[in-house]
Amino acid sequence: MTLDVPSWAAQAARALPRPLLFATVSGAHLYGFASVDSDLDLRAAHLLAPEEVVGLRTGPQTLQHTGVRDAVELDVVSHDLLKFATLLNSRNGYVLEQVLSPLVVVTTPVHAELTSLAPRLITRHHAHHYLGFAAGQMRLYTRTGQLKPALYTLRVLLTGIHLMRTGRLETDLGVLGTGLAYVPDLIAAKREAEHGPLPEGVAQRLAVDVPRLRAELETARDASTLPEHADPTAVTALHDLVVRTRLGGIPAG
Repeated sequence: MTLDVPSWAAQAARALPRPLLFATVSGAHLYGFASVDSDLDLRAAHLLAPEEVVGLRTGPQTLQHTGVRDAVELDVVSHDLLKFATLLNSRNGYVLEQVLSPLVVVTTPVHAELTSLAPRLITRHHAHHYLGFAAGQMRLYTRTGQLKPALYTLRVLLTGIHLMRTGRLETDLGVLGTGLAYVPDLIAAKREAEHGPLPEGVAQRLAVDVPRLRAELETARDASTLPEHADPTAVTALHDLVVRTRLGGIPAG
């Protein structure tokens, strides 16, 4: 379950000063534990004109806008198509989750091609992203004892395990965490307040479960049937998509 995405989300994304190829919702809304005061995280890809790539005056590879709308903190980040495609082909779990997010606010035929190609770019080495992300969140949790990094740690490890075992991306902690009896209580606490306290007794369980889940992710990586390298035909198709879109513009939907 996610909180409703505001009706103005697409308008906010399109306010960036370049044409968008897609925009999706990331963050707590995507992960299934958005609170009433959660930020709205929009992630996107935009298209620079050819002259902004080949000339002396290049356009912005990354665009960002932050602000507040209807009492909601807004964070919009977009990468130019070439940068996005390069990251997508670099075992980057962030952009994988962005392009495959089911919470779509802006889409185009280019987005449809990206979502079609993305599963063929997944390798067992994506586990390194989730192991690293989890380690960072766990350090933050250890330092602060806060609920939010604890949730992120669990979500990241469980997403990585599921991806290594099935080859499919799942980011909703409510779906992933069915084997941990305390996860519904954590999600409920997070939905009440973005920076609420950790429910009583959970710290002791996390101290056991986080190292166990980390080991499970490492084992799942080593046993995964995912390939060592991305499908070469998908990489070629991604290259062709970047060139075709750069030279021809965004096709009509």
